[in-house]
Amino acid sequence: MKRLCLAAVIVSLAAPVAWAQDHYTEGPVWECSSYRTKQGHFEDYMEYLRQNVLPQNAESKKAGLVLDQKMYLHVPAAPNEPDVLFCTLHANFGKALDFNAEDDKKGKDIATKHFKTADEKKQREMIANRFAFRDFLGTSYYREITLKPMP
Repeated sequence: MKRLCLAAVIVSLAAPVAWAQDHYTEGPVWECSSYRTKQGHFEDYMEYLRQNVLPQNAESKKAGLVLDQKMYLHVPAAPNEPDVLFCTLHANFGKALDFNAEDDKKGKDIATKHFKTADEKKQREMIANRFAFRDFLGTSYYREITLKPMP
């Protein structure tokens, strides 16, 4: 009897997921980080991004670490809303969330080339000024889907 009840619970929990898959196909995953620039530092932050983030993002894409990267500006309606969002497209949740030693090495090689030092402490010191320009608000993950046409 316990097995029958357990099977019924599992089937009832899995049914909505299976049913939802009838409506769409799953695609890649967007990882979006939100920031709020500090008063008077928006231009400073944009300059920092152009000098340090843009070149490394391009190299990450060339190296196959990510599929795409986009940056969005948002007009905040409240003080706790972001004005800058960075979104990185990953092939799947595994690429977005799981550690991969090979990918980590590639990323460190890109940073070493950009900062002209392999010393991670020195690299952190070189980019620490970004904290004066913005506050980190959080990261969200979004799966792209493609709706299936109706029969």
